[in-house]
Parts: sequence; structure tokens; C-alpha cells
Amino acid sequence: MGKHYPPRLGDADLTKRLSKKDYFERLVELQAKLALIQQAYLFHGVKGVLVFEGWDAAGKGGTIRRISQALDPRSFKVWPIGAPRNYYLNRHYLLRFWERLPPEGAISAFDRSWYGRVLVERLENLTPEERWRAAYREINDFERMVVDDGTRIVKLFFHISPEEQMARFTERLHNPLKRWKLTYEDFRNREKWDETEVAIDEMLARTSTEVAPWHVIPANNKKYARIKAMEIIVDAFSKAIDLNPQHLDIRTLEAAREVMTVDRDLIDSLRARTE
Repeated sequence: MGKHYPPRLGDADLTKRLSKKDYFERLVELQAKLALIQQAYLFHGVKGVLVFEGWDAAGKGGTIRRISQALDPRSFKVWPIGAPRNYYLNRHYLLRFWERLPPEGAISAFDRSWYGRVLVERLENLTPEERWRAAYREINDFERMVVDDGTRIVKLFFHISPEEQMARFTERLHNPLKRWKLTYEDFRNREKWDETEVAIDEMLARTSTEVAPWHVIPANNKKYARIKAMEIIVDAFSKAIDLNPQHLDIRTLEAAREVMTVDRDLIDSLRARTE
């Protein structure tokens, strides 16, 4: 395996775009693959974690919605992460994330994550510097343990320009169905854009590892960002996994033969594949 080079915000090409036609063609293909991946994970007991980080209004939620459309909610869970409750404030910050990791066969998506420790907590001076700096090592150890336990992790950072962010804030202000997304904090956070860029690049440099690499998604064009993110997820989650539809066990096949009008050749062919 070659040397791993962490991504940087400055390397993202924010001019990337995707046409409406190409977007919908790729969306259908990728959602179909996600459905196959979920079935394979359920059958083989593989676990998956998706980490979504990014600027305010960068398109994380829209991408998560397109992924959710393809998956059965019984084994796919989205965790929207906000400020911790008092119970967690008195305990190690990783506890609430340990508790939300998926069981065997399931996939969990974190809409914001444990990286708040080295982003918002750092920028808002909510945590002493020695503690948020220690988090780089703690997070790398945490992710390595999770991967060693059979979980695949995909970490995505959605990157947009400040001009594009302001355009999206303006759209939210004028759209009654999106207005709820706009908060005072969105505008306050913009005042720390340069500071935040420094924190993000340090996060990428310190926590993009071979076992859990970061992917920076150029997100000025929402269609491009959604497809790029889903391509990365499909590629990472499908490696070395049999995505062919799983076959029924012999007991189920025999029960089907007894009570259903099914061609005997079909039952025999399915039985042969299970033996």
C-alpha cells in the first residue's frame, strides 16, 4: 500500500458540475447499488459507518436523504449530532458515539460527529487546548478499533465557497420550506471562516489515515456533490463483498415448495446454490 496523503480544502475543485440528465442516471444506478450493499451487509454481518462533516448549507442533509431513499430503515440509522446533553457532558466525549455505532449487518450515518471535538469545541473555546489536541490521537485510536471490529468507515467533508454559502442562506431565507434551516449561528459562524479553514485542514491532516481516510467533496454544485459522495460510499462499502442476491436456506425452500405454486426446476436450482 502506498503512502497516504491527507486531502486539503485548497485541493478541491469547486467548479465541478454535473448535468441534470447525468445526475438522475447516476443517482438511479448508485441507489440500486446501495440497496444491494445493504442486503449483503445484513447477510454477512458487516457494519458500516458514514461520517458527514462540512460547512453550514454545504449539502450534507440532501445527500443523506438520497442515500436514505435507497435503504431499508430497519438497518439504516441516521444520527443528527448536536450539543451533548448534561449526561454526556460529564463523561468522555466519545461515549455517545460508541453507543450509536451500528450492530452487525447495519449501517449508521452521523450528520456531524465526534469531529466536533476538534472543530466547534476548538473554535468556540469549549474545551481546553490540551484536550482537543489530544482528540486527534483519541479519534484515530477510536476509528482503528472500530475498523478492527469489522466496521467500514467512510468520512466525507462537504466543501463550498463562502459566496456559495451566502447564496444558499439567501435561498433559505426566501423559501418558506427551507427557512427553518437558517439560524443565527449560521451567520455567526461565517465570521470565523478563516479560523475554521485552519481547523479543518489540521483535522484532515491529523485524522486522515489509511484505515479511515477523509474525502473532501467539492460541493458548490449540489448534484455533483451528491453523486461524488455516493460513488465514494459505494466503492468503499462494496470492496471484497459478494453483492449478488442472497439465497434462501433449504428449510425455507422446502416450505415454499409445499405451499406455493412454484416451478420445481426453480426450487431445485435455488437449492443447488445453497449446498
